[in-house]
Amino acid sequence: MSSARLVLASASPRRRELLDQLGVHYSCHPADLDETRAPGEAPADYVQRMAREKAQAVATQYPGPATVVLAADTTVQIDDDVLGKPRDHFDGLAMLARLSGRSHSVMTAVCLHSGGRISCELVETQVEFIQLSRDVCESYLATDEPWDKAGGYGIQGLAGAFVRAIHGSYSNVVGLPLGETWQLLRAHGIATRLDPTDA
Repeated sequence: MSSARLVLASASPRRRELLDQLGVHYSCHPADLDETRAPGEAPADYVQRMAREKAQAVATQYPGPATVVLAADTTVQIDDDVLGKPRDHFDGLAMLARLSGRSHSVMTAVCLHSGGRISCELVETQVEFIQLSRDVCESYLATDEPWDKAGGYGIQGLAGAFVRAIHGSYSNVVGLPLGETWQLLRAHGIATRLDPTDA
């Protein structure tokens, strides 16, 4: 394994918790970018562009080969529309009503910037919600949970009770697909707790 330093280009507590599960040593340097989706931009293209731009933006702060930057971006897609973080109560209510009783797609792009090159993986998971009443949506929006999350919900919290079925990576829905992230880290010599050579 290399002695490269890993920087996570995110302030997300969920991504930090998932990286911690892998036993990775890293520091955080969130990227500050305009995250506006371009007109007509496909959701898969959008999420990959955002992860790539985050990785590049933070990598410019750490010139040289000694630092590897990991960036990710997650989006919720339904009917070809991208659901970001709710702007306010009514926006959150509209999102939950739209997701209620239906399946939607959660896509995360993970990018690793190392030595001037970027490697990316795109992971998609299908999530199906039960039917949600207005009262249940209001109760959920009265918590702190929905407001900093794409689609207005967190599967690892109370909203886990809304999920009827999930097809694909659970950690992807949380915000960082662990299998693909681990493989990217291994390919770039970043040690995890799963590597027997990690001293």
